[in-house]
Amino acid sequence: MNFGALVSYGDFSESSYFSLPDGDNSVGKRYTVNKEKRGWVMIQFGILSELNELSVLFRLLLAMILGGSIGFERGRHGRAAGLRTHVLVAVGAAMTSIIGEYIVTNLNVGGDPTRIASGVVSGIGFLGAGMILVKNNSRVTGLTTAAALWATSTLGLAVGAGLYIGAVIEAAIIILATTFLTLCEVNQKKDARFYVEITEVSSVNDVADAIRRSFPKSHSFEIVPAKSGTQGNVGLYANITAEHEDRSRIIAELKAIPHVLLAIDE
Repeated sequence: MNFGALVSYGDFSESSYFSLPDGDNSVGKRYTVNKEKRGWVMIQFGILSELNELSVLFRLLLAMILGGSIGFERGRHGRAAGLRTHVLVAVGAAMTSIIGEYIVTNLNVGGDPTRIASGVVSGIGFLGAGMILVKNNSRVTGLTTAAALWATSTLGLAVGAGLYIGAVIEAAIIILATTFLTLCEVNQKKDARFYVEITEVSSVNDVADAIRRSFPKSHSFEIVPAKSGTQGNVGLYANITAEHEDRSRIIAELKAIPHVLLAIDE
């Protein structure tokens, strides 16, 4: 079916018509299309899609807002990489993407405009590595924050390339993952690591047996120096499978075991 179009996309000031044949070429339905509003939107979107002063300003501000929203959520949970770090990563990545496009289009330099931007994805690994910490009890922390930083850098690259809708969707998914999915993980049963300090070295086996009787799902122990530094005391790490809301009860029961000076959740 041939669609006859009588629409002038260059003229946004007048109403335009296009004819859609319905089987009879002599009789067609006419539809009035209001081109004024649509034309204005197309012009504005075209300006932001091109590389100019307005689009650069818009891209950097959008990167700052989206990166800041992720950083605010991370900072609210007391993470090392918070609002300022995520804003700097997002804006820097966006500017890197803009520079690559500017060099190719405005300076007439041949090459791949994404070559400079590709360095952001690998370079952000050094910053993310600083967020990952291995504590003395071999527990790894900071993985989510490091992943959020990496995702924020890709968000900035998307904004710098003019992929605005994709960047907004990505920011929403990141915030959803770091906020609401955390609540789902909290309610899951997982191994919790508890530290108990014992007043006598000779009582370690008795305390471990008492923990096994009270918590059948305790599956590993590790003897370490006492955190208090008190001479004669010894520390004991116990891995116990429990839900998040049960941890305070477990600590209370651990403290009630004879020869246990203190018990904390690691």
